[in-house]
Amino acid sequence: MKRLLSFLLPIAVMLSSCKDNLQITGTSTVAELDGKTLYLKVFEDGKMQTIDSTVVAHGGFTLNAKVDSVTMACLFMGEMCLVPVVLEEGNVGIKLNDDRQFPTGTPLNDSLHVFIHEKAELEAKMEELSRKESRMIMDGMDHDSILVILNKEAELINAESDRLITSFITNNYDNVLGAGVFMLLTSNFPYPILNPQIETVLGMGTPYFLENAYVKEYVKIATENMEKLREEEQQ
Repeated sequence: MKRLLSFLLPIAVMLSSCKDNLQITGTSTVAELDGKTLYLKVFEDGKMQTIDSTVVAHGGFTLNAKVDSVTMACLFMGEMCLVPVVLEEGNVGIKLNDDRQFPTGTPLNDSLHVFIHEKAELEAKMEELSRKESRMIMDGMDHDSILVILNKEAELINAESDRLITSFITNNYDNVLGAGVFMLLTSNFPYPILNPQIETVLGMGTPYFLENAYVKEYVKIATENMEKLREEEQQ
């Protein structure tokens, strides 16, 4: 089974209103998952905390969450996040297939599902470039020419991915998905920084988004890091 998305760790807890008890039903068509233990985790006190676990049996599983607010969580197997999921009131479901893993059943999860699908399509396009390189080599093309072509295509895919992520965050500034995906995006960086994409997201942010605890802490540390980098460059 493919790992979901490279940028899907860690997941933040972002809050709104929700009922206390929530049951999540899951289905799996991945044979090797039968008998495996899955863990539902949320980010609390600086790390991922397990709030429930379950064993997959005959392609099905059930999880329970006691939450008092809408929360971003993640379904883990071992140390690998299989799929993010929003804990919100409604019929929350998770589907695990060989090539796709996604949440279903509620408005925010359906929105997250669309985003995951679109991001996965772009990642598949990027993976296809290596196979395309092999075909071009077999066709006798000059390798330098191949690199020029493929580098240009990679740049276009990366730009499209940046637009997708930025658009999704800005369209969800006032719910848990905006700050949650912002955390997923910035978790790719070795340390907090401010680049053009991050500055664009922050520059258009609503009070709800900018006052999020993770966003505020990220901005504080990133600003300090950028100032240190400028000082080092001036020395």
